[in-house]
Amino acid sequence: MANLVILSPAAKYLKKLKDKQLKKLYRDAIDEICADPSVGVAKHGDLEGVLGYDIYYNKINYELAYTVEEKVIEGTDETETIVVIMAGTRENFYDQLKRYWT
Repeated sequence: MANLVILSPAAKYLKKLKDKQLKKLYRDAIDEICADPSVGVAKHGDLEGVLGYDIYYNKINYELAYTVEEKVIEGTDETETIVVIMAGTRENFYDQLKRYWT
């Protein structure tokens, strides 16, 4: 299992979620990403190096953007760190992500 870091845009969005089932879907998605970081779809262009994970709930497409950083952390056997950059609905998601990440 990889180490996990959640940046403030994702943390704020996840904290504000009221729907418990949607929150659980995000939690399950993060667990799945930690177990297998290659499960997401690689983005191109300005967002090269960022992976996206889709969540469908109540006919709405939600997104989770993350990166995988390879580095050795002293005192552990882990070499991968999953950095969750942003979470939210699909509408304007990648425009906001580009403004934040690039």
